[in-house]
Amino acid sequence: MVPYEAPQGRRLNVIGGYFTHGPEAGTFEFVSLASLPKAQRQTANPEASAAKHGLSADEVGVIDSHAFVGFLWVLAGRPADAGPEWRRAVPLEIWLDNYSVHKSEVVRWERAALERANVTLHYLPAYCPELSGIEHVWQDVKHHCLPQRSYKQTGDLKEAVDLALTRKAAAMKKGSASLAAPA
Repeated sequence: MVPYEAPQGRRLNVIGGYFTHGPEAGTFEFVSLASLPKAQRQTANPEASAAKHGLSADEVGVIDSHAFVGFLWVLAGRPADAGPEWRRAVPLEIWLDNYSVHKSEVVRWERAALERANVTLHYLPAYCPELSGIEHVWQDVKHHCLPQRSYKQTGDLKEAVDLALTRKAAAMKKGSASLAAPA
């Protein structure tokens, strides 16, 4: 007998940014968060609930509008202790798809602060993933860097995805550095 556990509510969400141009070209940043079934998210002991899935409490969450805005500031390079007057020395243009989180009210409110910090958001045309510079990264990791397709625990999946993305980021940075090196 093989016990069955319904996968509903257990998933891994990853957000990433890939620098295609400029001094940071080849840099790939990402954050992954595991989502647990709703009944287990709303417990009095989130640490125990996370541990049941092989995770720590800080590895559990959702990538919502607030998490996305926080990630944009990380991509921009803003230090954690920076004030509202902080500004990038070099402009940063970020191209986004039309995922609802990317166009949320929270993002619209933060857009003016991002622009003051020399960060501009642009949106790709709808249904044009081929125009995204990061799509090939997701496809390669999903289809070539994760040979195992099933994991006993969500924590095992998160560990495998994080390792694959870390390796991919290192390879991309190394490839970008070798292209930029003088001949």
